[in-house]
Amino acid sequence: MKSCALLSMDSLQDFECYDSLVIEPLKKLGWNSREVSWREQQVDWNEFDAVIIRSPWDYQDHSEAFLKVLSKIDQSNARLLNGLDLVKWNISKNYLKQLEEYGVLIVPTLWGTSYTDEFLLHAFEQFATEKLIIKPCISANADDTYRLNKNDGQLNQLQLETRFNNRQFMLQPFMSAIIDEGEFSLFYFNGEYSHAILKKPKINDFRVQEEHGGQLISITPEKSLLSTAALVLQKIPFPTLYARLDFVRHHQQFALMEAELIEPSLYFNMDSGSPERFANAFVEHYQSY
Repeated sequence: MKSCALLSMDSLQDFECYDSLVIEPLKKLGWNSREVSWREQQVDWNEFDAVIIRSPWDYQDHSEAFLKVLSKIDQSNARLLNGLDLVKWNISKNYLKQLEEYGVLIVPTLWGTSYTDEFLLHAFEQFATEKLIIKPCISANADDTYRLNKNDGQLNQLQLETRFNNRQFMLQPFMSAIIDEGEFSLFYFNGEYSHAILKKPKINDFRVQEEHGGQLISITPEKSLLSTAALVLQKIPFPTLYARLDFVRHHQQFALMEAELIEPSLYFNMDSGSPERFANAFVEHYQSY
């Protein structure tokens, strides 16, 4: 039997995680797997044949330390998936700029390096909107992600300066379609489509994560969404074992919100065949590189 680590965190108590659903399908294919925290100090990565990054959902505030651990894994006998080069490319949402240059429609975005009130007012004017979303370029779980209303002073200047002073961030018009319809997530294993869901926020919220009360619905994506996702996948510059592509409907098209290639929840609970598809894709991917 080969050995695989599912890279996680010290405690998933406050999160909804479904990675345990792939353990049995992997075992049937000759792989023993177990969850290992990326913060574990005593682990010998050479003991594993592969390390799959799955649920290290606290890395965003310690991204340099996280990348050092991944580099250590990459230098061991274990094969890191997704690969280190892909992680480095994807860890900052600046990758969206490159995808946009490649012809991918993204949510309209202004990029900032340090917060000022002037830049915020410029964004309201630029997008001709009364509501904005601000979030860090390195983020997860909707941490430090805020909906700003132009006139209500929901967050004052000091709060925003504290969160975003000397920190790369992005400003986007609030996409009301997330409330009206939801956010689409499509899942790909080794480049092949697996399943799709629609995520909707709870009433009076805009965050779609389960931890924030979001609701999940299994869907069959329409053809135009599948073709848009295929274009995005084609433009990603490195091979992927897994990819989650998040979209929102925008002017009768689908705009990419994020290409989640590091530690996305793959929602194995939403499609009964997805754990087995993932395990098969992993073995094929492992044997191909």
